[in-house]
Amino acid sequence: MNRYNNIPETVRIPVYNMAGETVETLDLPVSLFGGKIYADLLRQAVITHEANRRAGTAKTKTRREVAYGGAKPWPQKGTGNARAGSRGSPLWVGGGVAHGPKVRDYSKKLNRKMRKRALASAILGKALDGEVKLIDTMEPALHKTREVAQILKNIGVERSFMIVTPRHDPLLWRCTRNIRGASMMAACELNAYAVLKAREVVFVREAFDAAVDGCAGAAGEGAETVEAG
Repeated sequence: MNRYNNIPETVRIPVYNMAGETVETLDLPVSLFGGKIYADLLRQAVITHEANRRAGTAKTKTRREVAYGGAKPWPQKGTGNARAGSRGSPLWVGGGVAHGPKVRDYSKKLNRKMRKRALASAILGKALDGEVKLIDTMEPALHKTREVAQILKNIGVERSFMIVTPRHDPLLWRCTRNIRGASMMAACELNAYAVLKAREVVFVREAFDAAVDGCAGAAGEGAETVEAG
């Protein structure tokens, strides 16, 4: 996503049908998405998402935890060897690990307003880059992968993409999952990380309306409603 010094007042997003024909054009006020791109907040949202995915289960044993007896390997003096107190020392092969990783919780948290504003910034940035596609409906007649692939080709989607649906659609996902770079998410689960990760985001119109409603809450009071251009 490019950095924008001068963001226009409106962003234009065409709406396609499954044949790739433009059936509608949306002129959306940028104020609907918070008025600007909050780059620092986007970075924080990405770090939070990735941190919450970490298991935090890496663990090494210290010299107290390795399975060795407490006996001294050899006498302190008289052998000519260096002094050694335990075979569990980090200096010995098979001994404990000094300063190794321990089980920990890496999770972070963003409050609801920050999550909404980050999502609004992500969608706005993608829209300004021309990487947001709207389609009036996504209902292939035969429910075949080749049919979904043709629909995506019709609207100009050729790279890594995510389809955002109004609700979970296992049947559509079954037709889409074998396409390279494909992902899918319901509008209620949409987040800034998922929007940024996909090169192009394909919204079903109903799902886009739901996402815009959520962004309007993040933009504050007085946000304008979406109207077709």
